[in-house]
Amino acid sequence: MEGFTVASIVYLGIVIGLIALFVVSFTLFIRRLLINSSVKSIQTDEIEKKLDKIISLLERDKNS
Repeated sequence: MEGFTVASIVYLGIVIGLIALFVVSFTLFIRRLLINSSVKSIQTDEIEKKLDKIISLLERDKNS
């Protein structure tokens, strides 16, 4: 039984590092998606409020 060689230890370190990098990147990607989705939801609500105000002003103008 030879044990671990330096090359296999380096290879194992690189593989573990890449797995950790993937997990961190994936987590940050999901987090960014959730943040962007909430921002878009807030913007959509604001646009809907503005459109409702425009419609009510147009209806008031039409009835005057």
